[in-house]
Amino acid sequence: MEGDRGVEMERVNSGMQHLLAVDGTGEEGGDAVTSRDGSGAGDSQAHRQLQPQKQQNRRLPDFLQTVNLKYVKLGYHYLITYLVTLLLIPLMAVIIIELSRTSPNDLHQLWLSLQYNLVGVLVCSTFLVFGSTAYYMTRPRTIYLVDYACYRAPDALRASFGRFMDHSRLNGAFDESALEFQRKILERSGLGDETYVPEAMHHLPPQPSMAAARKEAEQVIFGALDVLFRNTAIRPKDVGILV
Repeated sequence: MEGDRGVEMERVNSGMQHLLAVDGTGEEGGDAVTSRDGSGAGDSQAHRQLQPQKQQNRRLPDFLQTVNLKYVKLGYHYLITYLVTLLLIPLMAVIIIELSRTSPNDLHQLWLSLQYNLVGVLVCSTFLVFGSTAYYMTRPRTIYLVDYACYRAPDALRASFGRFMDHSRLNGAFDESALEFQRKILERSGLGDETYVPEAMHHLPPQPSMAAARKEAEQVIFGALDVLFRNTAIRPKDVGILV
């Protein structure tokens, strides 16, 4: 009897050691087997922390970051521009299929029925006129570049690189660091000695004002338009829209 009890005790001890060796993800009953030192509780807590992360990964992606809205706007523009054409394609396909199934005798019978059906003729004519008018009004118009003109300022407004720096130095509003910064900007801007400066900037000190800004705008706009009208022989009254 004592030998049998010893064998049973060895079996129980080996079973307990096997259960303690299993990690905290046991499949029976869904319960984790924990050891005495509480390591199973740490595993279950880490498992709970992973669940919100998995839920966040299952969310929909941010389309504002994955899709370039420029291409969405471009596609919408093409869709609206050619909407009539896209709608006419399936209609024309249906008409072609029906005409392919129609025999000459059916066309003759249709012609005879239209001769004595005034309402049908009026409906078809109205539909054709309305469709033609809508297509003519919505179709994109062709734009041609007839000529262009650039404004050329008087030679008195020309300011070289050195003259601009001398005016900035004599102005007294800039220190040496600001003057050095202006010099670097002018060197990297690509402007040469043939650059023109507004008349208000030629005074010492400069005299910028709203009246001078209006005068400058009038000189540039009207000067370019005068050259354009003279080269193309177009009268100003013939211009409908000025861009």
